Amino acid sequence: MRSFWAPLLLIVVGLGIASVIAFQSFSPGKKLSIDDEQQGLNDQVIIKFSHVVAENTPKGLAAKRFAGLVEKYTEHKVRVEVYPNQSLYSDGEEIEALQRNEVQMIAPAASKITELSPKWLLLDLPYIFPNHEALKYALTGEIGTELLSSLEEEDIKGLSFWSNHFKQITSNSPIRHPSDFKGKNFRIMKSRVLEEQFSHFGATTSATAFNDTFKNLEKNEMDSQENTITNINSKKLYQVQKYMTISDHGYLGYAVLVNKRFWDSLPGDIKEDIEKAMAETTDWLWEKSQEMNTQQMEEIKSNSRIQIYTLTNAEKRAWMREMTVIYGQFEPSIGKELMEKAQVIRQKYTP
Repeated sequence: MRSFWAPLLLIVVGLGIASVIAFQSFSPGKKLSIDDEQQGLNDQVIIKFSHVVAENTPKGLAAKRFAGLVEKYTEHKVRVEVYPNQSLYSDGEEIEALQRNEVQMIAPAASKITELSPKWLLLDLPYIFPNHEALKYALTGEIGTELLSSLEEEDIKGLSFWSNHFKQITSNSPIRHPSDFKGKNFRIMKSRVLEEQFSHFGATTSATAFNDTFKNLEKNEMDSQENTITNINSKKLYQVQKYMTISDHGYLGYAVLVNKRFWDSLPGDIKEDIEKAMAETTDWLWEKSQEMNTQQMEEIKSNSRIQIYTLTNAEKRAWMREMTVIYGQFEPSIGKELMEKAQVIRQKYTP
C-alpha cells in the first residue's frame, strides 16, 4: 500500500508547489521580466529591397552590404530584407510595386526610370560621360541631385546612384563601327534613346527582360546585345555570342529608390543612419564595380572562346562623333539647361 501512496503524494505536492509559483508569477501588480532583444523585435522596421540581378553582381553585393550596414548603424531597429534575381518582381514590375509600397526599396537601371521622368534620358545618351571620372563628377554633383529630385512628384525618394560601369557590345558577327549595327537585332532595355541609338544605324531592337536575354540569344530571337562585363559574365551571355566589342559607349547604373510616404514616416535619426549606410555603400561600389568588371573580363577570356576586340582611342573618338548625332533629338525632353551642364562635363573629360 505504501508503494502506491508514495508516488501519488509526490505528484500532489508537486502540483501544489507549481500552483503557488504560478499564482505568484501572475499576481496583480507583479512586473513581468522582458527579454530586451525580444522586445526590440516588435518595433523593428522592415524594408523590403527588391532587385533583378544576381547576388554576385555589383548591385547584388552592394544591396547585401547596405543591408548589413543599416542593421549595424540602427542597432537592429531596421532590417533590410534583400530579394535578388527578380524573386519578388521583374524589372518591368518593380517601380509600380514600389509606388504601391509593396516593396519599400528598389534599384532599377536608369533606363527604366525614363518612363517616369524624361530628364533621365540623359543617362542613356551614348558617350555623354566618356569615362569614370566624368560619370562620378556628374552623378555626385548637380546633375545627380536634379535627376533624383525629379522623382518626388511620383511619390519616390531617390537616395543614390549605384554604378555598374560602362556597357560593351556582344554579337554573332564582328562590330568595329556603328555602321556594323545595320541588320542586327539588339536586345535593349526599354528606352527611347537606346532604340534610336541602334535604329539610326539600321538595327532593330527588342526591349526584353534582363533574365530572358540568354534564352532569347540562344534561340536566335535576337543576335546582339549591350551590357556591362559583370552582367555578361553573371548570365553567361558569352556562351551564346561569338564576338565582343569593348566600346564603353554607354553607362549602366542604378538609382536606389525608396517609397516616399514610407521614407517620410521614418524618424529623423533612422533616416540619418540609413543615409549613412547608403553613402558608405555607394563610395565602396564606385571602386568595386570597376574592380569586378576588370576581374570578370579575365574570367570571360579564360572560360570562353568569344572573340574580344577593344576599340583604339581613334576608333572610340570616331564612335563618339557618329553616335552623338542623336543628342539634339532628345534635348527638348531632357531640358536644355540639363543638357548644357552635361555637355560641359563631357567636353572637360573627353580625351
